[in-house]
Amino acid sequence: MFGTTPGNDRQERVLYITAHPTNLDSSYSMSVGSAFIDAYSKANPKDEIVHLDLYQSDIPEIDANVVEGWKKAGEGKALSVIEQTKLNRLNELVDQFLAADKYIFVNPIWNFSFPPVLKAYIDSICVAGKTFKYVPGKGPVGLLEHKKAVHIQSSGSVLSPGSDFAAFEMGHRHLNVIMKFLGVPSLEGIFVEGMGAASDQAHTIKEKAIRRAREIAKTF
Repeated sequence: MFGTTPGNDRQERVLYITAHPTNLDSSYSMSVGSAFIDAYSKANPKDEIVHLDLYQSDIPEIDANVVEGWKKAGEGKALSVIEQTKLNRLNELVDQFLAADKYIFVNPIWNFSFPPVLKAYIDSICVAGKTFKYVPGKGPVGLLEHKKAVHIQSSGSVLSPGSDFAAFEMGHRHLNVIMKFLGVPSLEGIFVEGMGAASDQAHTIKEKAIRRAREIAKTF
């Protein structure tokens, strides 16, 4: 399932990362994400698209086992089974991320930020020597400068850049900082927002976001 994208003669891998506990029937962000994927697939029928559902995947948190495992590994000591298992899974996640050419993140806003499982996933992909490196006298430098990313986010209030409450929003802003940190040139934002503040306009808001998602998908 590999193919080409417009203006590009190399095969592309797309990682579709969703952080929502429900499906597209009850989720605005998942509905828009599905529309994006459908449009992208039609424009790039041979590209490989891998769906990573964070709520249905093993995403280890950085806990005592992980920290102790890192310490032991650095000292050349044997790891416990649970330490080794968690570190192996973290390595799998970052390697999968590295293997992709494009990223599509989908999530709702909860209390002005994204679900905790997305933060745990972000922690798994920020790995020195793989997705960024430290350069003497310069600090951290991202290694993913040739990647592309889109972020689809839903919220009951209007929180996107330029809105009256943009300062409260910490989901897209956080992810944007992470992408820049890893070297990804830009993070396109598709916002499905305001359904709580104007419930009578919810369907119209979703359809507008779906149209925008389809347009962006064609050239992503």
